[in-house]
Parts: sequence; structure tokens; C-alpha cells
Amino acid sequence: MAGEVEKSLGSLGYTLPEVGKPLGSYVQSVRSGNLLFISGKLPKENGKIKHVGKVGREVTVEQGIEAARLAALGVLATVKQAVEDLDRVRRVVQLTGYVAAAPGFHDAFQIMEGASEVFLKAYGERGKHTRFVMGVAELPLNACLQLQAILEVE
Repeated sequence: MAGEVEKSLGSLGYTLPEVGKPLGSYVQSVRSGNLLFISGKLPKENGKIKHVGKVGREVTVEQGIEAARLAALGVLATVKQAVEDLDRVRRVVQLTGYVAAAPGFHDAFQIMEGASEVFLKAYGERGKHTRFVMGVAELPLNACLQLQAILEVE
């Protein structure tokens, strides 16, 4: 059953994707006390990576921002799997983003705005978070972005 946060996301046109299986020997999330750590999420749509390649070469800034939104929805789907209701999030603590960047592309921070917007729209003040963004040479499955998160939950 969808809580208030999930209904709000739906009114914005966002839907939570299926949580896929890990690509290796790890789990999708780990809870330690009230902190929930989410493994890296790739920008997936209908179970497939959307926007492969490097931002600034094969992927435009706009596509990179969309990829960040998709990865953020993947984080939220994993949160729901872990705690059953997105309303149980007290605070989005930190987002860490890795952007596959073409040489000379220096605006990885701009790409991560797509993810930050999702959390701010979903949670308002509780969605304000710290953030770390890094441009990298390669990511799994040639995805243009990977996102991980830490959230405080009830």
C-alpha cells in the first residue's frame, strides 16, 4: 500500500521501479540502528540501463540529469523494500554520485541535481542532504551514473 510520500511521487509522474538483484556478492541495503545504507543504483527504466556512455560525449547533460532521477527512484524503491513504507524516512542524510564523464567534462555536480530534486520533492525539508559527486572514467554496465545513499529511518 502506498503511503503519502509514494502518492506524492505518483502525482509528480514518478513510479518506483522493481528492485533488481545485486550484480555481485552484496545486498541492496543494510540497516544499522536508524541508518539505512543503500547500495549503488544505476539509472534503469523497465529493468534496463538508460543512458549508457559518458556524459559530455554519448550522453547529454539533460540525459544525465534524467539518469540521476531514475537512479534516485531506484534508491527509493530499495528503501521501500527495506522498511516497507517511504513515510518511515526521517531524513535523507547523504547522496554519493559517480558520473561517467568524458575527458574535459567538469559539471558532474549539475548531473546530480536530478537525484537531489527527487528527494527534495518527496520529502521537503527532510529531503535536504549532504552530497558528494565525482566524475569517473567507467561505471558498471557502461551506465552514465551510479548513486548510493544513506537515510535515517524509523
